[in-house]
Amino acid sequence: MGVEGDRVASRMQRGCRCFGAWIGTELVGFGWVSTAAEWVGELHLEISPARGEAYIWNCVTLPAHRRKGVFGAVLRAIKAQLKGDGLGRVWIGSLSDPAESAFPKAGFVPVLRFDVTSMVGLRWLRVLPSYKVDPLLSAAGSNVIGSRGVPFGSGFYLSTAETRRH
Repeated sequence: MGVEGDRVASRMQRGCRCFGAWIGTELVGFGWVSTAAEWVGELHLEISPARGEAYIWNCVTLPAHRRKGVFGAVLRAIKAQLKGDGLGRVWIGSLSDPAESAFPKAGFVPVLRFDVTSMVGLRWLRVLPSYKVDPLLSAAGSNVIGSRGVPFGSGFYLSTAETRRH
């Protein structure tokens, strides 16, 4: 995990799971899964999956293997394992990353849209339902994101910029 290698033990201790993708004996990618509250660094907020849900995060494809479908394969494998474990809904988040093209192929649908602006130590976050999303699914997404255990819902939020290691 490179510079994040020192985080593995603490993640495992709090119940996170790590899934790896291998070609032969070479690790080519990985992704983390949480079923409890987790910090979403890109958005500077928390996600707290409900009972029977999980959150996929910190997925990495090693540079030599990018653009070869590793990320999509990792997502599909994780979702299949979690479904086998009895989890009914899996969340994932991204901010305009090229890797997002793997989401639909792995069975993910956009639920919420986020606009984030940072300036002078403050963060302005706008949370909106995704286009043409089922309102019940949008409400479920709004209920699992927040800050310090308080759900956000749709709307605008102003906070101090905060960085956390997770």
